[in-house]
Amino acid sequence: VQLQASGGGLVQAGDSLRLSCAASGRTFSTYAVGWFRQAPGKERDFVAAIRWSDGNTYYADSETGRFTISRDYAKNTVYLEISNLKPEDTAVYYCASRPYATADFGPWGQGTQVTVSS
Repeated sequence: VQLQASGGGLVQAGDSLRLSCAASGRTFSTYAVGWFRQAPGKERDFVAAIRWSDGNTYYADSETGRFTISRDYAKNTVYLEISNLKPEDTAVYYCASRPYATADFGPWGQGTQVTVSS
């Protein structure tokens, strides 16, 4: 199922932001949901993931502390909260599902732009 990220915008360094990921009115039926980001001129990098069934979370080693992934069962939504935003967090943020444990994440939606000014 294709997911849609939202909630990005132009923020200042030090601000916090919460991004949302939903399945366009559909109920989640997936193994996990992940957040990724792609900065200009760089590859898309993994940020965090959450297992839908039990809420177990996983983070990229470089992202511990400022990033928090969570899910709302009732709203069929996954969130990514980013605190103490830095200019280097500027990127397009994507969310995608992993339908089962050994599958890749995908398909990819349009993402949401986060721009952090210094």
